[in-house]
Amino acid sequence: MMTIIEKILAAHSGKNKVVPGDIVDIAIDVRLARDFGGAGVVKNLLDYDLDIADSSKTFFTFDCNPTGSDQQYAANQQKCRVYARENGISVFDINAGIGTHLAIDKGLAVPGSTLVSTDSHANIMGAVGAFGQGMGDRDIAASWAHGTVWFKVPESVRINLSGHRPPMVSAKDIALNLLKTFGAGSLLGYSVELYGDEVERLTLDERITIASMATELGAIILLFPPSAAVTDYCRLRSHKQFTPFYADPDATYRKKHDLDLRQFKPAVSLPGQPHNVAFAEKHKGTKIDSVFVGSCTNGRMEDMREAAMLLDGRKVAPGVVMKIVPSTDEIWNECLKEGIIETFKKAGALVGNAGCAGCASGQIGQNGPGEKTVSTGNRNFKGKQGKGDVYLASVATATASAIAGHITTADDIPERPSVFVTPARENKDRHILPRSGMQKSLIIEGKIWLILKDNIDTDMIYHNQHLAVTDMKEMGRYTLGNLTGWEDYPRKSEPGDIIITGKNFGAGSSRQQAVDCFRSLQNQAVLAESFGAIYERNAVNAGFPVLTYENLNNLELVNRDTVIIDMGKGTVTNIKNKRTVAISRFSEVQKMIYLKGDLLLI
Repeated sequence: MMTIIEKILAAHSGKNKVVPGDIVDIAIDVRLARDFGGAGVVKNLLDYDLDIADSSKTFFTFDCNPTGSDQQYAANQQKCRVYARENGISVFDINAGIGTHLAIDKGLAVPGSTLVSTDSHANIMGAVGAFGQGMGDRDIAASWAHGTVWFKVPESVRINLSGHRPPMVSAKDIALNLLKTFGAGSLLGYSVELYGDEVERLTLDERITIASMATELGAIILLFPPSAAVTDYCRLRSHKQFTPFYADPDATYRKKHDLDLRQFKPAVSLPGQPHNVAFAEKHKGTKIDSVFVGSCTNGRMEDMREAAMLLDGRKVAPGVVMKIVPSTDEIWNECLKEGIIETFKKAGALVGNAGCAGCASGQIGQNGPGEKTVSTGNRNFKGKQGKGDVYLASVATATASAIAGHITTADDIPERPSVFVTPARENKDRHILPRSGMQKSLIIEGKIWLILKDNIDTDMIYHNQHLAVTDMKEMGRYTLGNLTGWEDYPRKSEPGDIIITGKNFGAGSSRQQAVDCFRSLQNQAVLAESFGAIYERNAVNAGFPVLTYENLNNLELVNRDTVIIDMGKGTVTNIKNKRTVAISRFSEVQKMIYLKGDLLLI
């Protein structure tokens, strides 16, 4: 008399029977750690001097940032790679795809098995009738070290979906309609089983889509009794012997719900809360800026084919950005083989390598402030997919919206897309920065920092991982953050300070931040034997004094000496010993820009 979850947990805890509320130690068949949590797992294992119980069941999956474009992700990934080499652990690296999908497609997770991951959507395993849970770094470290974790047996809820779904209702729409019905709290902490004739006919890809949103429903897991097609798929992909679990006819459920699929409609989650669901028809015409198709919820092959079918012979609306990311490399390659990638590119979409994309910062899919996005992801919390507004929708609705330029459904794509209207610009908005009336002096005085190194490049001055910072007030904290020995410069620098350095200061890129970071700290000037050509222009045009010298030895300078620089005459004087040497002086152009404050104020 047990439900599916009770049978799985009983089988993996060596018990004949478990009931809700029991706390059992369950054996974990598949133990995953992702790139963002993997380094924490490794740290716990090393801190507590723990070994790996069974490396054949233990895996790293680099899916949150499979480009390694973020330095923290890149560092974490490398820590995990090194640990994996030393301990015989397999790594699904940045070319592989989403870990939970790989677990199914590679035959690691099968009906009736158990899996844990540092992924809150590990309950996707419910799609194949397996137990999957997202857990924190300590839990995962414990599972790696001992092969088991404790778990409290949850109560179960049975949902019966009767009737046939309408033609326009996709698996994602089923998930969104469930969210509309139950919200984020009604199923909190329950294991949910789904039944019905239409449920039995759902494909594996559709089951993955629905199971992926168990977390948003507050459920422990959404479990599908494995169909013959799903079981056959898992047997084909796995060399394991397994027996699917099905609930007993007289199993006890805390609640039972009967829902009529005929009442379900295409839906969208409104920005900020996945459970704030409305029927899509009520929001048709909402102008959008971007669309994302992918994630662990909708990055499967069937999703790619549906998007391609709608995009075939069409174009993404002018000004709208469409980003598409398959969930695994296998699916990506199948898209290439079937000509789907070509369809996407002809339509004007950006295609990324396999991974999480829109849900994880650092790959693709993020949006900016004020941007309206239709996404096939499973979450649209503020900041989750960027700083704009995110509407969750099905692949069909998202793709149709990309073509239309506004929210719409696949049966209502206009012949001509909506376009952005540029508002008239009033003259009063033309000058945002006021012209300074303050008289600037060509003679400055300040304490010095001697950084007598040659070829200090712009990455050392201001690392490229901070290039998205556009507010100069924020730039100072990153100054010299990639220059060995000077990482603490922002903390010890004082307003009015002057830097004296060596040859070719500012070599490298054209980034303006490498100049503006010093202005942010209210440093007054940089003296160098020579400057990178672009750096020198950037500094001059920003009204920031940069001057060259040939030899300062006669000044006998030490750190924190005070100097006086006369930029008109071209001299520098050490106040301590009253010695003066010649340096370059301002050209007429540099002088004019400096006194005005900026090239754009001339």
